[in-house]
Amino acid sequence: MSRRVLILGAPDALGDAVAQDIAARLAARPGPFLLGCPGGRSPRPVYAALARLAGARAMDLGRLVIVMMDDYLTPDFEHVPIEAHYSCRRFARDEIVSILNAGLGPSNRIPDSNVWFPDPADPAAYDGRILAAGGIDLFLLASGAGDGHVAFNPPGSGRDSRTRIVPLADQTRRDNLATFPDFSGIEQVPTHGVTVGIATIAQARASAMLVWGADKRNAFRHLASATVYDPDWPATVWASCPDATLYADRTAAGDTP
Repeated sequence: MSRRVLILGAPDALGDAVAQDIAARLAARPGPFLLGCPGGRSPRPVYAALARLAGARAMDLGRLVIVMMDDYLTPDFEHVPIEAHYSCRRFARDEIVSILNAGLGPSNRIPDSNVWFPDPADPAAYDGRILAAGGIDLFLLASGAGDGHVAFNPPGSGRDSRTRIVPLADQTRRDNLATFPDFSGIEQVPTHGVTVGIATIAQARASAMLVWGADKRNAFRHLASATVYDPDWPATVWASCPDATLYADRTAAGDTP
């Protein structure tokens, strides 16, 4: 089992390092390559860097499968409308796939069929679909600043938890006010989501935890010391994967003001 903590100068440097790692893993593995993806602020430098790399190298991303972690749900436990500013389906379309495909020819682009989401009508089927496809090759992860949630898994989530519908913890909803700044108040943040589980993440071949910015200093302290899963800070699951790397910038690590 490999566990590394890498501190880089800035979010762009973090994004470049992770993008290089993704490109190397993709080139080394034939067939579909499953990339577990969060929405929100933390992975944006990675998606931007991978897009630059893919365009410069004319990479074939047709084998890349975007396995999204979660999505907000309506009170009827359905996906929120895709055009909602906080929709993770919108994020995947506009801020992952469109960005990655922008510099590529049609034959090298990620097809729409390679963007996966858990179905709130049958959440457990997501784990089966992932396993049937060979498992997640690399899971990009982010930690909630206030409570350490990962995807929508709140503190107290079991190590054996799988894809399911969960009520969103109050602190998670407050954290998401920063993730999606068009929310005018916590009352607008949905109360439930569908999410991969802790076991879903831990079964990935590799994990890349992304932590940058001053608001993630507390998260960095929890994550950098993790060697096993701590249910009080669910993002510590990053250390449970066989090949685990924590990427942080100096600000999150406390090395700069």
